[in-house]
Amino acid sequence: MTETVGIKPLLRVLSKQRETIPPIWMMRQAGRYLPEYRAVREKAGGFLDLCFNPALAAEVTLQPVRRFGFDAAILFSDILVIPLALGRKVEFLVGEGPKLEPLADAAAVATLRDDIDAKALAPVYETVAKVKAALDTKTTLIGFCGAPWTVATYMVAGHATPDQGPARLFAYRDPEGFGRLIDRLVQASIAYLVNQLKAGAECVQIFDTWAGVLGPEQFERWCIRPTQQIVEGVRREVPNAKIIGFPRGVSAMALPYAEMTGINGIGIDWTFEREIARDTLQSRVAVQGNVDPLALLAGGAALDREVDDVMETLSGGPHIFNLGHGILPETPIAHVERMIKRVRR
Repeated sequence: MTETVGIKPLLRVLSKQRETIPPIWMMRQAGRYLPEYRAVREKAGGFLDLCFNPALAAEVTLQPVRRFGFDAAILFSDILVIPLALGRKVEFLVGEGPKLEPLADAAAVATLRDDIDAKALAPVYETVAKVKAALDTKTTLIGFCGAPWTVATYMVAGHATPDQGPARLFAYRDPEGFGRLIDRLVQASIAYLVNQLKAGAECVQIFDTWAGVLGPEQFERWCIRPTQQIVEGVRREVPNAKIIGFPRGVSAMALPYAEMTGINGIGIDWTFEREIARDTLQSRVAVQGNVDPLALLAGGAALDREVDDVMETLSGGPHIFNLGHGILPETPIAHVERMIKRVRR
């Protein structure tokens, strides 16, 4: 990995170097807003069929890079492949989202595999290798996993919920039992990310989409500490691995998260005050973000103002230009083109 740090803009930024024009990519950049993605998705059949088909998953990973010239490709997969590899049933139902077998208590947690099923995840690593072979020398390949807390919320409830109440209740009522689930997910995530890096990923992102529903004490216990363990575990196997953390919905706890986890970059959502990110975070880690996906959907002058404010506020330090969350499926392609042009002008 170190041999590319001086070449690829995104890796330079994760080494705390400032780029005059920040590297740019978008969360969920391979998705339904692209007609070429929709064509491949229809061909694949089910969503998990697409995730586990290396040829098709590599194709959709590369599509937005070809179309827009992004500075990074992010592996096309899903955070819930980890529960599947731990022996749980996972389904994606059209119009309903993910469905899992709920883990209601510690006894259910005990039924999980001790280690991830390497064969189940082998197609993901093959996808990584295919994408890496197809990328040019300036485009970074990003791997990823879901953070243990966020993955656990889906595993406990069996589906998405507005406030992740089932997982929060489990954690309050039986912290030891819930802790065993988190520990299992930490070890699974380490193995998963290490294998992605060995297959060709040049950095990885840890998505903690539901971090913002926790209070400070719970956030430190279930988000910061597990992420710190993942970072340490990955770097035991891949020294100097570049890692981005994305604790969505976090404000006051962003600084301790950045300092304690050992990440190289922190993703911030669109609600995070950019001046605070500039003044408290950028001297420590690269900051990634944080255009509101709805501003991108709106386009026009509203998008221009949003892009300009991000650039003006964060351009003085190490910055990766991105959205504050994933691109919305109904976003016009012309708006993405307008955003990129304005960043790179």
